[in-house]
Amino acid sequence: MPIAKLKIPIGEFDMSEEEVSPENEAKNLGWQRQPIVSVLGHVDHGKTSVLDHFRSLGSERQASVMDREAGGITQHIGATEVPAKILNETCAAMTGGKDFNSPGLLFIDTPGHHSFTSLRSRGGALADIAILVVDIMEGLQPQTIESLRILRDKKTPFVVAANKVDRIHGWRTEAGRSFIESWSSQREDVHQLFEERYWKLLGQFSEHGFNIERYDKIRDFKSNLAMVPCSAKDGEGLQDLLTVTVGLAERFLEERLRDTLGDGEGTVLEMKDERGLGKTIDVILNRGELNVGDTITLVGSDGPFTTHIKGMFRPKGMSEMRDAGDRWEACDNAVAACGLKIVAPNLENVLAGTTLRQTNSDEAKAIAQKEAFKEAKISVDIAEEGVVIKADTVGGLEALAFELDKMEIPIRMATVGPVNKRDIITAQCADDTLNQVILGFSVKGNTEVQPKLEGPDAEIKFISADIIYRILEEFEEWRDTTKAEMDAAARENLVYPGHLLYLKDHTFRNKGPAIVGMRVLGGRVHIGQKIMKLDGTPIGQIKSLRTRASEDVKQGHQGEELAVAVMGPTVGRQIEEGDEFWVDIPSSHAKRLRKLDLTPIEEEILEEITRLHRKQDHFWGR
Repeated sequence: MPIAKLKIPIGEFDMSEEEVSPENEAKNLGWQRQPIVSVLGHVDHGKTSVLDHFRSLGSERQASVMDREAGGITQHIGATEVPAKILNETCAAMTGGKDFNSPGLLFIDTPGHHSFTSLRSRGGALADIAILVVDIMEGLQPQTIESLRILRDKKTPFVVAANKVDRIHGWRTEAGRSFIESWSSQREDVHQLFEERYWKLLGQFSEHGFNIERYDKIRDFKSNLAMVPCSAKDGEGLQDLLTVTVGLAERFLEERLRDTLGDGEGTVLEMKDERGLGKTIDVILNRGELNVGDTITLVGSDGPFTTHIKGMFRPKGMSEMRDAGDRWEACDNAVAACGLKIVAPNLENVLAGTTLRQTNSDEAKAIAQKEAFKEAKISVDIAEEGVVIKADTVGGLEALAFELDKMEIPIRMATVGPVNKRDIITAQCADDTLNQVILGFSVKGNTEVQPKLEGPDAEIKFISADIIYRILEEFEEWRDTTKAEMDAAARENLVYPGHLLYLKDHTFRNKGPAIVGMRVLGGRVHIGQKIMKLDGTPIGQIKSLRTRASEDVKQGHQGEELAVAVMGPTVGRQIEEGDEFWVDIPSSHAKRLRKLDLTPIEEEILEEITRLHRKQDHFWGR
C-alpha cells in the first residue's frame, strides 16, 4: 500500500489539514524534526516488546530492554531513535519504495502500570503522536482506559496496536511479514476467531467514545481510529504499524514538526552519576537546538536553577537511552527531536520528569524561572497525620500518592530523593502506629541513614521497591500484620464479657481467697478480672484458675469448669452455691469491645452488663 495513498485516522481529534497562516509562516522556515511517538497501554500488553522489535531493526541489534526492566515492567520514561534509513527500508513494501519526509522517529517508552498517571501524562504531553498497545486477547484493561483518558485530554492522535495476534488459536506468524500478507494466508476458522476478538474490542472502545476499524478497511479516517493487528513477539505487522504511525504524523503534524525555531526545550528523564563524567542528565530535546556552552535552566527540588552545558552525548545506532552503556558519541550540537546525555555542573538536585530550557538571554531566563517554579511544586495532598513517601522522580512520587489516595491512606510528607534523617524523624512522630512507615519508590537511604533502615533493629519501617504495586502489596501486608499484633495486645489487656455459675458441692475453701468450682456459661474469664452478682453487687477479684486436671491456666472459655480462687468474698455470706456472676467490665473497655468481633453470646452478655451499669450511670460505656 503506497504511502501516497495512505490516509491516517484521527478519531475524535480535530486535526484536519489547515492552510498555513501568515503568523505561522515563520515556524515553517525551521527544519522538519522527527516525530516523537509515545507508546502507551496496559502492563504486560507488549509496549516494551514492540520497542524491542524496532530496536532490533537494521544491522545494529541491541539487547532487550525487557530483560532489564524491574519485573518486566517499564518504570521510567526511556527513548529510542529509529533513523530514516532503517524506517524507509523497513516500510518499503508498504510505501512502494517512497521515502518518508521524516528524518526518523523518536519513541518514548512510558510506564504501563495504571498508577503512573503523572509519568504517562508527561510522556503524552511530550509526544506528537501515540501508539496504544492492546492485547487483542484481553481487550481494554484499567491502564488502557487510563491511557485513553490521557490521549483525549492531551488531544494526542494515536494508532491502536492490536498486539498478540499470535495467541489466536491457529494463527501462523512469519517474522517481518505485513498484516495484509499474513491475513491472506490464515485459514477461514482463524479469520472467524479474529473477528470475534475484533468485535469485542470495537465494542469496548465504543463505550469510551472511540470508533476503531482495521486500518486497511478504513474509508473515512476522520471518524475512525486505525487498528493495526500485530505480533511484537514474532515481528509480524510491525511494518504496518510504523507506516501508519509515520503517515499520520506527516499528514497532520507537518506544521507542528516544523515548529523548531526558538530556544531549545526538552524533558529531563533521569539524573545519573556516570564514571568519568560525573553527574549527567538524560534528556529528550523536543524543540529547538542545544550547543555545548549554552546556559540552561532546570527544575530542582528547591526551585529553578541555572547552569551551563559542558558536554553532550548521543546514543549510537539504535541504542535505547538508558541502555546505551558506553555506546555514546560526543556532539557539540543537537537539534530536536533527539535523546541526549548532558554533562553540566550542579545537577545533584534536578527533578526527573521536569523541563530543561535553553536560557542564553536574560529574557529567556526570566520566563524559564517562572515556569520552573510551577513545575517544582509537587501536586500531592499533604495531611497533618499520615505516612512518609519518597521517590526518585516527581512523576513517581505523584503516582505513588495517587495509589495511596485510592486506598484512603493520608500522606504527611512527600519528597523526591533518597531517604534522610528528617524523613525518619517525621515517620517516627506519627501518632498512628500504622502511619509510622516510609514508602520509597526506586529510592534507598542516603549513606548516613541506610544502615538504620535495615535489619531487625531498623529505626523505622521502610518499604521500597522498583514497582509501585509491590510497594502497595508489602505495605498492606505490613499494616494487616501490625494491626493484628496491636489487636492481640489489646485483647490481652481487655476485660471480656463472661457469665459464671457457682457449682453445687464444689466449695474447696471458704475464704482468703474463697476457692470454688465454676462453670463458664458464656464468654470467657481471665485472671485479674473482677466479678459481680447479676444485680451488680461487687464480689471480688479472681486470683487464679485451675482445670480439673489441676493445671493452672490464665483464662477459661465457655463450657469449661474451673477451680476459681476469688479474693474478697466468704462462702455462705457474700456468695452461695448456685449463684451466677458477671465479669465486671470497665466502662472504657466496653467501648473498645463493641469494635471487636465478639461472639453472639459475648455480645448478649455485654448488653446485659451495659444495661445493668446504665441504671446507675446513663453514659457508661459510651
